[in-house]
Amino acid sequence: MNDFLLKLVSDKQLAFMLDIIFDGIYIVNLNREIVFWNKGAEKITGYTFNEVKGRKCSANILNHIDENGKLLCKSGCPLTHCIKTGTNIVEKIYPLHKSGKRFPVLTHVAPIKDNNEVVVGAIEVFRDVSKEEDFRIIQEKFNGFIQKYISKNTYEEIQKQVKHGKSDLNVIKDLTILYLDIVGFTELSENIDPNTIAELLNDLFGICDVITREFHGDIDKFIGDSIMATFLDANDAVEASKKILEALNHLNENRENNDLCKIQLRLGINSGNVVQVEVGTKDRKDYTVLGDVVNTASRIQTIAEPNSIYISESTFARLKKHNEFLLVGAKKLKGKKESINVYMFKPKS
Repeated sequence: MNDFLLKLVSDKQLAFMLDIIFDGIYIVNLNREIVFWNKGAEKITGYTFNEVKGRKCSANILNHIDENGKLLCKSGCPLTHCIKTGTNIVEKIYPLHKSGKRFPVLTHVAPIKDNNEVVVGAIEVFRDVSKEEDFRIIQEKFNGFIQKYISKNTYEEIQKQVKHGKSDLNVIKDLTILYLDIVGFTELSENIDPNTIAELLNDLFGICDVITREFHGDIDKFIGDSIMATFLDANDAVEASKKILEALNHLNENRENNDLCKIQLRLGINSGNVVQVEVGTKDRKDYTVLGDVVNTASRIQTIAEPNSIYISESTFARLKKHNEFLLVGAKKLKGKKESINVYMFKPKS
C-alpha cells in the first residue's frame, strides 16, 4: 500500500471522525482493495470491516449494479473510473447486502491524492436511499392516480401551490370551451340499471378523454352525463369534436352488436375570455373556468341537433377551415338578451 494512503487509514482520529458519520464510507487502494470501512458501511451493508478488509467489491461482497442491472464491478466501476481520471462521480447504484438483497444507494466517489497530486486511491461515501426511493414510487403512483380524478389544470395548480405556497388566482385566459351532452339521457337511464349506465358513461367518457388529450385539450369536469373541456386553440376543439363523433359511430356499432341501444351526442363550442378561478370551501376546492363564454357554450350545446357540432361566431372566426360549417342563423339562447349567430357541422351519415 502507498505510504501516504497507509498513514491516512491508520490515523485514529480520522477513523473516529469517519465512524461517527451515518453514511457508509470506505477507502480503496489503486487495486480497488478495501483498506478502510467505517461503522456506517457496516450498518448499511451488514458486512464488518474484518469481512471486507483487503478484498474488492467484486469478491462477492457488494457486486454493484446500475439501474439497468449492469454489473459495474466488471465494467463501468465508478471507483476504477475515478482512479483513472481523478474525477468525482455521483451515481445511484444497487449494491448487494450481506443478506442477499439489493438496495438503492446514492454514492459519491472521489480520488485520494498524495502531496504531489498523484492519485493513490479513492474514497466512496454512500447513503441508503431505500426510503426515498419508496417515497418517490408512492408519490408517482399517487400522482398518476389523482390525475384520473381532477383536470390537468387543477393538478398543475395544486403542484404550483405546494411548491410556492401561492397561486395566481382569477387568471383571465382566451380559451375555447366545449360542452358535450348525451341526448335523452334521463329517459335512457330510467330504463337501464345503474351498473349498465355507469358502464356506458365510462366507455364514452374514456373515449372523449383520450381524444381531448390528443388535441391538447383538458377535461375540466364531468357533470352527470355531460363533459366540459377547455382548449387553447379553437381548431383543436373542433377537430376533437369531429373525432369524438367518428368514435361514437364505432361505439354504437359495438353496442348494436351486443343488443344495446345507440346513443347520440350534442356538442356546443364557444370561444373568448374566461376567468380561471379557485372555487369551493376551505376544505374542498376546485380549479375551474367561469364566465359568460362558458355559459354560452353550454347554451349552444342545448340547441344543437343530435350528433352535430354547433359553434358560436367567435369560434367560427378563429377557425382555419370555415367551409366545413354552415350558418344556422341567429339564435336566442336562454339567459342571453341578444341573439347570436350559430354555425353547424354535421358529419355525413
